[in-house]
Amino acid sequence: MGTTYDSIKRGLTEAIAHAAGKSKGVKVYTPKRVDVAALRQRIGMTQEQFAARFGVSVATLRHWERGDRKPQGPALVLLNVIQHNPKMVMQALS
Repeated sequence: MGTTYDSIKRGLTEAIAHAAGKSKGVKVYTPKRVDVAALRQRIGMTQEQFAARFGVSVATLRHWERGDRKPQGPALVLLNVIQHNPKMVMQALS
């Protein structure tokens, strides 16, 4: 069928294996849930300061803290890194 078809088929096969947890040699990182309000308070920032420092809107931060929404994807990964070492993240962003 051609190289394009073979490439697409290989990619789909890999994606299916990955989704089924059968990927070989790939470690999947699953970030933990973060109590955003507790994290923000622990590092001593207001909602406005936290949002500005880490690049999220205040409205989004408030939704996370109230539990209306849950951080996902890259935002959740960033929150996990902040939780682990907030000074390092702030230094990296300055």
